[in-house]
Amino acid sequence: MSVFDLTGRRALVTGGAQGLGEGMAKALAAAGASVVVADIQDSGADVAAALPSDGGRKHGFVHLDVTREDDWERAISETVQIAGGLDVLVNNAGIEITSLVTDVEVDAVRRMLDINILGTTLGLKHGLRAMRPGGAAGNGGCIVNVASVAATIAFPGIAVYSATKSSVDRLTRVAAMESGKLGYGVRVNCVYPGLVPTAMGAGLANDMATIGLFGSAEEAVAAVVELTPSGRLGTVEDIADTVVFLASDAARFVNGVGLPVDGGMGM
Repeated sequence: MSVFDLTGRRALVTGGAQGLGEGMAKALAAAGASVVVADIQDSGADVAAALPSDGGRKHGFVHLDVTREDDWERAISETVQIAGGLDVLVNNAGIEITSLVTDVEVDAVRRMLDINILGTTLGLKHGLRAMRPGGAAGNGGCIVNVASVAATIAFPGIAVYSATKSSVDRLTRVAAMESGKLGYGVRVNCVYPGLVPTAMGAGLANDMATIGLFGSAEEAVAAVVELTPSGRLGTVEDIADTVVFLASDAARFVNGVGLPVDGGMGM
């Protein structure tokens, strides 16, 4: 059996209705896992319904506002019921609102803080509680948080977003240490995706032009590519396959790290 085989694992992916989250859900299912898609958008049910269900795997959808603790409690409980347990949690849900520092709006800052930091924190809280000994699942496992290359570089227009993703990195490392010290049996890691041409990525490029940092969205993308040794943007598959790696036995001794998946942009 391949060390990348996730047969028998049960996974929950937040923000799974589109973009990177949808790709991660598909990749985990392709590797053999049962996958529950969680999102505030109910179109995530369509993503779950399209996942391969051979071998008796059970997929499903749960409605989740990651900023609400009662939503997390229900989502974890429903995931355990649907999939038969929980071994992998991917905290992917997040937002980016572009702004120069001199033009930041309080409501936009609070929204990014709530979704990117509070949402990830609540995911860690309830994921660890469920997977630790005596929890609803109780067999250990792994958590993968989604940070960003923005946590490692000083790219204009995304100061607050960068700050929130830096926080995801710190949350990851402390949670990994607590899990180890307290015997939870849960590895906690994060990934730093580079720019990927999803709806969020395309929106960021357009916003860069709108606020005057670049002449066009195409110039913004070209600037990112110029900073990337691999000479291209990332793909959904690039990021999703890395999540599968971190969830698999191939990463059994990988813990408390931030793994760049950015083509070298943040080196």
